[in-house]
Amino acid sequence: MSGKHSMASGALAFYSKLDDFETWKHALLAQLPGLDIRHSSALGDPADIHYALVWKPPAGFFDGMLDLRLIVNLGAGVDSLVNRADLPPGIPITRLTDPQMARMMAGYVLFAALRHARDIPHFEQAQRRGEWSYRHPRSPDEIRIAVLGLGQLGAVAATELSRLGHAVSGWSRSPKEIDGVQCHAGLETLDTVIANADILVVMLPLTPETRGILNRERLLRLPRGAAFINVARGALVDQAALTELLASGHIGAATLDVFEQEPLPATDPLWCMPNVLITPHLASVAIPSSAARQIASNILRVSKGLAPENVIDPAKGY
Repeated sequence: MSGKHSMASGALAFYSKLDDFETWKHALLAQLPGLDIRHSSALGDPADIHYALVWKPPAGFFDGMLDLRLIVNLGAGVDSLVNRADLPPGIPITRLTDPQMARMMAGYVLFAALRHARDIPHFEQAQRRGEWSYRHPRSPDEIRIAVLGLGQLGAVAATELSRLGHAVSGWSRSPKEIDGVQCHAGLETLDTVIANADILVVMLPLTPETRGILNRERLLRLPRGAAFINVARGALVDQAALTELLASGHIGAATLDVFEQEPLPATDPLWCMPNVLITPHLASVAIPSSAARQIASNILRVSKGLAPENVIDPAKGY
C-alpha cells in the first residue's frame, strides 16, 4: 500500500463528542501515513479540508469547506447529516459498514432479547428482595420476537435470534428475504407485526417517514406484558407514551439504548423504573482498528476521482 499513500490529497477534519480523536488518528495513520488529520478544535483553513470523519457535527461545522469531497459518518445512523444548511448538495456521505459493528449490535440485541425471554428482570428484582422466586423457563419457539428494520444490522440480529430457535418476524419498508425470518414489508403490515410480538426490537433508521412511527396507538398493539428493545433512535418512539405504558404494565419491560434527548436527563422517570434497563447509546459503535481500513479505502477512491462505497441516499436518509 506504500505507493498509494501520497495519493490522499487534502486534510481530514474530525468531530465527535463521544469518540477518542487520538485513537482514530492512530488507526487512520496506520492505513494512510501521509494523511493530514485535524481535530475540530484546530482545523486551520477550512478550505484545506477534503474529508470529514464526524458524529453529529454542530450547525455550521462545514461552513467554508469549499473543497469538501467526502463525509464519513462515525456510525450507522446518518440522520444528523441530512438536510443541513451548511452542506452543499452532491457531497457523498458514507456510513461505516464495518462487520464488527453488525456483530456488536447483534450481540447486544441477543443479550437484551434473551434477558427478557428468560425473565431475568424478574429474577433480578427477586434477588434484591432476597426471594427464591422460581419461574419456569419458556420454550424459545413459544417466544415471538419481531425486529423492525432489516438493514445490515437488523438482518444480522434477526438471523442470530432465529438460530436460537425463536419465532422471528421482521419488518421493513421494502421487501426482504432472510432465511429463518418471516419477513413483512410496507406500512400496512406494521400493526400486525407489532400485535404478534412478545419481544419487539427496534432497529429502524430515523427518516422523515419513521420519525414517531411507534406512537401510543402502535405501542398499545403490543400484547400485554411484551418487552420493548430500542437500539435505533429515540425519536422513532413516543417516549412519554412508552413510559406511561411501562408504568401501567401494558409493556412489561424495556431495554433502552437510545432516547429522545441524550444524555437522558437525570430527572427522567425512566431512570427509576424497576422494569427498565438503560444503557448510554453503546449497542454498536465503530471500532477504529477495523473501520479505518474502509475509511482509508474510500479516501483513496475519492482522491483518484472514483465514487466512494457505502454512500447513503439523502432522500431516504440511509
